Amino acid sequence: MKIVGIPFLLLLLFTSYGCQSKDKSKNQELVQQEHLEAPKKESLTASQLQEYETAYFASGCFWCVEAIFESVKGVKEVYSGYSGGTEKNPTYEQVSYGRTTHAEAVEVYYDPKVVSFTQLVQVFFGSHDPTTLNRQGPDRGPQYRSIAFYKNEDEKKIITNYMAKLKEEMVYDRPIVTEVKKFDTFYMAEEYHQDYERNNPNNSYIRNVSIPRLNRFKANFQSYLKEDTH
Repeated sequence: MKIVGIPFLLLLLFTSYGCQSKDKSKNQELVQQEHLEAPKKESLTASQLQEYETAYFASGCFWCVEAIFESVKGVKEVYSGYSGGTEKNPTYEQVSYGRTTHAEAVEVYYDPKVVSFTQLVQVFFGSHDPTTLNRQGPDRGPQYRSIAFYKNEDEKKIITNYMAKLKEEMVYDRPIVTEVKKFDTFYMAEEYHQDYERNNPNNSYIRNVSIPRLNRFKANFQSYLKEDTH
């Protein structure tokens, strides 16, 4: 499998579009209305989701990260939200402007019979630049930091062993700064953030950052993709 390294993300580093752009905040009500008018995918019920395992990751704007994991075989549902901090019930405005210790994160429901936690860790590292501290592409601040969460020691070992392998194979020319953090609480983001990439294809950030990032991931992880991924 080809692992995505620093050259893979150079284009993102020079783009002026940001996940927390002022224009987006000023037009937040319009964004929410656009989401409500967009066709929604069929979601699984809470009881159905209980049949699957969960994994949690943070690697930049959750619009991008959600879309990437949604495209992976065996992944049943992905939610955008906030994790890694201490504040209770954070809002998008608080997190995106760095007013909390949380990062934008995703909650991934997956079928371990189809995709393993190890493979999800590979997707995580292969779809972002884990060497940029408190930054991912055009988005800057600790709210966009790289975090691989673990719920038990087995998951922690999988993450740390894979990081050691990346270092040993010199995949990156700079140190990996990803946090390996014990999972605590995931706060789901506001409804209009869910499936944002799918529901808002004409948004400037989606067109210029999210979709190119998703397409590069798909080009490098073709064997991991669902047949019906968009």
